[in-house]
Amino acid sequence: MPAPLVADVVANGQNPEVLFWVGCAGSFDQRAQKITRSFVAILEKAKINFAILGNEEMCTGDPARRAGNEFLFQMMAHQNISTLNNYSIKKIVTACPHCFNTLKNEYPALGGNYEVIHHTVFLQQLIDEGKIKLKEGGSFKGKKITYHDSCYLGRSNNIYEAPRKVLEELDADLVEMKRCRSNGLCCGAGGAQMFKEEEKGTSRINIERSNEAIATGATIIASACPFCNTMMTDGVKLAEKEETIEVMDIAEIVAQSME
Repeated sequence: MPAPLVADVVANGQNPEVLFWVGCAGSFDQRAQKITRSFVAILEKAKINFAILGNEEMCTGDPARRAGNEFLFQMMAHQNISTLNNYSIKKIVTACPHCFNTLKNEYPALGGNYEVIHHTVFLQQLIDEGKIKLKEGGSFKGKKITYHDSCYLGRSNNIYEAPRKVLEELDADLVEMKRCRSNGLCCGAGGAQMFKEEEKGTSRINIERSNEAIATGATIIASACPFCNTMMTDGVKLAEKEETIEVMDIAEIVAQSME
Protein backbone atom coordinates (compact mmCIF):
# COMPACT_ATOMS: atom_id res chain seq x y z
CA MET A 1 0.00 0.00 0.00
CA PRO A 2 1.71 3.21 -1.10
CA ALA A 3 1.86 6.03 1.44
CA PRO A 4 3.57 9.38 0.83
CA LEU A 5 7.07 9.66 2.32
CA VAL A 6 8.04 12.81 4.22
CA ALA A 7 11.33 13.00 2.28
CA ASP A 8 9.45 13.11 -1.05
CA VAL A 9 6.85 15.61 0.20
CA VAL A 10 9.55 17.97 1.56
CA ALA A 11 11.63 17.57 -1.63
CA ASN A 12 8.60 18.90 -3.54
CA GLY A 13 8.65 22.02 -1.37
CA GLN A 14 5.67 21.02 0.77
CA ASN A 15 5.14 20.04 4.39
CA PRO A 16 2.75 17.30 5.53
CA GLU A 17 0.03 18.54 7.88
CA VAL A 18 0.31 15.28 9.86
CA LEU A 19 3.10 12.74 10.26
CA PHE A 20 1.72 9.23 10.73
CA TRP A 21 4.14 7.44 13.07
CA VAL A 22 3.68 3.78 12.12
CA GLY A 23 5.72 2.16 14.91
CA CYS A 24 7.51 -1.21 14.98
CA ALA A 25 4.36 -3.31 15.43
CA GLY A 26 2.49 -1.46 12.67
CA SER A 27 5.47 -1.89 10.34
CA PHE A 28 6.59 -5.46 10.98
CA ASP A 29 3.86 -7.45 12.76
CA GLN A 30 1.54 -9.07 10.21
CA ARG A 31 -1.58 -8.56 12.32
CA ALA A 32 -0.72 -4.93 13.16
CA GLN A 33 0.00 -4.18 9.49
CA LYS A 34 -3.75 -4.58 8.90
CA ILE A 35 -4.37 -1.82 11.46
CA THR A 36 -1.84 0.40 9.64
CA ARG A 37 -3.56 -0.22 6.29
CA SER A 38 -6.98 0.56 7.78
CA PHE A 39 -5.75 3.82 9.30
CA VAL A 40 -4.03 4.91 6.06
CA ALA A 41 -7.26 4.13 4.17
CA ILE A 42 -9.16 6.38 6.61
CA LEU A 43 -6.62 9.22 6.24
CA GLU A 44 -6.87 9.02 2.45
CA LYS A 45 -10.68 8.92 2.47
CA ALA A 46 -10.80 11.88 4.86
CA LYS A 47 -8.38 13.74 2.54
CA ILE A 48 -5.80 14.33 5.28
CA ASN A 49 -2.46 15.73 4.12
CA PHE A 50 -0.20 13.12 5.77
CA ALA A 51 3.11 11.37 5.23
CA ILE A 52 5.23 8.66 6.88
CA LEU A 53 8.97 8.51 7.56
CA GLY A 54 9.36 5.04 5.99
CA ASN A 55 12.90 3.70 6.44
CA GLU A 56 13.88 6.82 8.38
CA GLU A 57 11.62 5.84 11.28
CA MET A 58 13.36 4.04 14.14
CA CYS A 59 11.81 2.44 17.21
CA THR A 60 10.95 5.21 19.72
CA GLY A 61 13.05 3.33 22.28
CA ASP A 62 10.10 2.63 24.59
CA PRO A 63 10.86 -1.12 25.11
CA ALA A 64 14.56 -0.34 25.70
CA ARG A 65 13.80 2.23 28.41
CA ARG A 66 11.15 0.03 30.09
CA ALA A 67 13.62 -2.87 30.13
CA GLY A 68 16.24 -0.63 31.76
CA ASN A 69 18.55 0.11 28.82
CA GLU A 70 18.61 3.91 29.12
CA PHE A 71 21.63 4.28 26.83
CA LEU A 72 19.88 2.52 23.94
CA PHE A 73 16.70 4.54 24.53
CA GLN A 74 18.57 7.86 24.36
CA MET A 75 20.46 6.78 21.24
CA MET A 76 17.21 5.91 19.41
CA ALA A 77 15.38 8.97 20.72
CA HIS A 78 18.12 11.41 19.65
CA GLN A 79 18.21 9.91 16.16
CA ASN A 80 14.41 10.17 15.79
CA ILE A 81 14.35 13.73 17.16
CA SER A 82 17.10 14.75 14.74
CA THR A 83 15.08 13.31 11.82
CA LEU A 84 11.78 14.90 12.94
CA ASN A 85 13.33 18.31 13.60
CA ASN A 86 15.16 18.17 10.26
CA TYR A 87 11.77 17.91 8.52
CA SER A 88 10.20 20.56 10.84
CA ILE A 89 7.51 18.10 11.95
CA LYS A 90 4.88 19.71 14.18
CA LYS A 91 2.03 17.19 14.44
CA ILE A 92 2.33 13.40 14.89
CA VAL A 93 -0.46 10.80 14.90
CA THR A 94 0.21 7.20 15.94
CA ALA A 95 -1.87 4.06 16.42
CA CYS A 96 0.44 2.76 19.17
CA PRO A 97 -0.03 4.01 22.77
CA HIS A 98 3.58 3.06 23.57
CA CYS A 99 4.89 5.30 20.76
CA PHE A 100 2.32 7.96 21.72
CA ASN A 101 3.39 8.05 25.37
CA THR A 102 7.11 8.17 24.55
CA LEU A 103 6.85 10.81 21.82
CA LYS A 104 4.47 12.98 23.86
CA ASN A 105 5.88 12.71 27.37
CA GLU A 106 9.51 11.64 27.09
CA TYR A 107 10.89 13.24 23.92
CA PRO A 108 10.43 16.90 25.06
CA ALA A 109 13.18 16.47 27.69
CA LEU A 110 15.55 15.55 24.84
CA GLY A 111 14.55 18.40 22.52
CA GLY A 112 11.64 16.77 20.67
CA ASN A 113 8.58 19.00 21.07
CA TYR A 114 5.59 17.98 18.95
CA GLU A 115 1.81 17.86 19.08
CA VAL A 116 1.28 14.11 19.51
CA ILE A 117 -2.18 12.60 19.06
CA HIS A 118 -3.33 9.01 19.48
CA HIS A 119 -5.33 7.69 16.54
CA THR A 120 -8.53 7.20 18.60
CA VAL A 121 -8.54 10.92 19.53
CA PHE A 122 -7.77 11.84 15.91
CA LEU A 123 -10.60 9.61 14.64
CA GLN A 124 -13.02 11.23 17.08
CA GLN A 125 -11.93 14.68 15.84
CA LEU A 126 -12.44 13.65 12.20
CA ILE A 127 -15.93 12.30 13.00
CA ASP A 128 -16.83 15.51 14.89
CA GLU A 129 -15.58 17.64 11.96
CA GLY A 130 -17.62 15.59 9.50
CA LYS A 131 -14.52 14.40 7.61
CA ILE A 132 -15.41 10.80 8.44
CA LYS A 133 -18.94 9.89 7.48
CA LEU A 134 -20.25 6.62 8.90
CA LYS A 135 -22.77 4.42 7.13
CA GLU A 136 -26.32 4.47 8.47
CA GLY A 137 -27.04 1.06 10.00
CA GLY A 138 -23.48 -0.08 9.37
CA SER A 139 -22.14 -3.57 9.95
CA PHE A 140 -21.59 -2.91 13.70
CA LYS A 141 -25.06 -1.54 14.49
CA GLY A 142 -26.48 -3.27 17.57
CA LYS A 143 -23.41 -5.51 17.92
CA LYS A 144 -22.09 -6.08 21.42
CA ILE A 145 -18.63 -4.51 21.66
CA THR A 146 -16.42 -4.32 24.73
CA TYR A 147 -13.47 -1.94 24.80
CA HIS A 148 -10.15 -2.82 26.47
CA ASP A 149 -8.30 0.18 27.95
CA SER A 150 -4.61 0.25 27.06
CA CYS A 151 -2.48 1.18 30.10
CA TYR A 152 -0.42 3.74 28.18
CA LEU A 153 -3.57 5.36 26.80
CA GLY A 154 -5.74 5.20 29.90
CA ARG A 155 -3.86 5.38 33.18
CA SER A 156 -0.74 7.01 31.69
CA ASN A 157 -2.49 9.67 29.59
CA ASN A 158 -6.08 9.76 30.87
CA ILE A 159 -7.64 8.99 27.46
CA TYR A 160 -10.82 7.06 28.18
CA GLU A 161 -13.62 8.90 26.37
CA ALA A 162 -12.37 9.25 22.76
CA PRO A 163 -12.28 5.49 21.93
CA ARG A 164 -15.70 4.97 23.51
CA LYS A 165 -17.23 7.95 21.71
CA VAL A 166 -16.00 6.58 18.38
CA LEU A 167 -17.61 3.20 19.13
CA GLU A 168 -20.86 4.87 20.24
CA GLU A 169 -21.04 6.66 16.86
CA LEU A 170 -21.45 3.21 15.27
CA ASP A 171 -24.74 2.58 17.14
CA ALA A 172 -23.05 -0.44 18.70
CA ASP A 173 -24.03 -1.85 22.08
CA LEU A 174 -20.99 -0.91 24.20
CA VAL A 175 -20.63 -3.20 27.22
CA GLU A 176 -17.99 -2.55 29.86
CA MET A 177 -15.81 -5.15 31.52
CA LYS A 178 -15.89 -5.46 35.31
CA ARG A 179 -12.49 -3.77 35.46
CA CYS A 180 -12.39 -0.81 33.08
CA ARG A 181 -11.16 2.77 32.69
CA SER A 182 -8.71 3.72 35.50
CA ASN A 183 -9.39 0.33 37.12
CA GLY A 184 -8.71 -1.61 33.90
CA LEU A 185 -6.41 -4.63 33.88
CA CYS A 186 -3.23 -4.63 31.79
CA CYS A 187 -3.14 -7.02 28.79
CA GLY A 188 0.21 -8.30 30.03
CA ALA A 189 2.47 -6.81 27.33
CA GLY A 190 3.32 -3.35 28.71
CA GLY A 191 6.64 -2.31 30.23
CA ALA A 192 8.65 -4.39 27.70
CA GLN A 193 6.90 -7.58 28.91
CA MET A 194 6.02 -8.24 25.25
CA PHE A 195 9.67 -9.08 24.57
CA LYS A 196 10.72 -11.12 27.61
CA GLU A 197 9.99 -14.50 29.11
CA GLU A 198 7.10 -14.44 31.52
CA GLU A 199 7.68 -14.90 35.23
CA LYS A 200 6.09 -17.79 37.11
CA GLY A 201 2.70 -17.09 38.64
CA THR A 202 -0.72 -18.64 39.11
CA SER A 203 -2.19 -17.34 35.84
CA ARG A 204 -1.22 -15.38 32.75
CA ILE A 205 -2.48 -11.79 32.73
CA ASN A 206 -3.69 -11.89 29.13
CA ILE A 207 -5.81 -14.99 29.82
CA GLU A 208 -7.38 -13.31 32.86
CA ARG A 209 -8.11 -10.15 30.89
CA SER A 210 -9.46 -12.04 27.86
CA ASN A 211 -11.78 -14.03 30.12
CA GLU A 212 -13.15 -10.77 31.54
CA ALA A 213 -13.85 -9.59 27.98
CA ILE A 214 -15.47 -12.92 27.03
CA ALA A 215 -17.67 -12.75 30.16
CA THR A 216 -19.35 -9.56 28.85
CA GLY A 217 -20.95 -11.58 26.04
CA ALA A 218 -19.46 -9.23 23.43
CA THR A 219 -18.79 -10.54 19.93
CA ILE A 220 -16.09 -7.90 19.32
CA ILE A 221 -13.26 -6.90 21.63
CA ALA A 222 -12.14 -3.43 20.56
CA SER A 223 -8.57 -2.38 21.29
CA ALA A 224 -6.51 0.69 20.49
CA CYS A 225 -3.03 -0.80 20.82
CA PRO A 226 -1.22 -3.41 18.69
CA PHE A 227 0.28 -5.06 21.81
CA CYS A 228 -3.13 -5.33 23.48
CA ASN A 229 -4.54 -6.71 20.23
CA THR A 230 -1.93 -9.51 20.19
CA MET A 231 -2.45 -10.44 23.84
CA MET A 232 -6.25 -10.41 23.68
CA THR A 233 -6.23 -12.43 20.44
CA ASP A 234 -4.03 -15.07 22.11
CA GLY A 235 -6.42 -15.19 25.08
CA VAL A 236 -9.47 -15.61 22.83
CA LYS A 237 -7.70 -18.42 20.93
CA LEU A 238 -6.79 -20.19 24.15
CA ALA A 239 -10.44 -20.03 25.25
CA GLU A 240 -11.32 -21.51 21.82
CA LYS A 241 -13.67 -18.60 21.11
CA GLU A 242 -12.12 -17.27 17.88
CA GLU A 243 -15.15 -18.48 15.87
CA THR A 244 -17.51 -16.22 17.83
CA ILE A 245 -15.33 -13.37 19.14
CA GLU A 246 -13.18 -11.03 17.05
CA VAL A 247 -10.44 -8.73 18.35
CA MET A 248 -10.32 -5.55 16.28
CA ASP A 249 -8.56 -2.21 16.45
CA ILE A 250 -10.82 0.85 16.48
CA ALA A 251 -9.26 1.98 13.16
CA GLU A 252 -10.33 -1.31 11.53
CA ILE A 253 -13.87 -0.91 12.89
CA VAL A 254 -14.10 2.68 11.57
CA ALA A 255 -12.59 1.76 8.19
CA GLN A 256 -15.29 -0.89 7.73
CA SER A 257 -18.02 1.56 8.76
CA MET A 258 -17.16 4.50 6.51
CA GLU A 259 -19.38 5.58 3.66
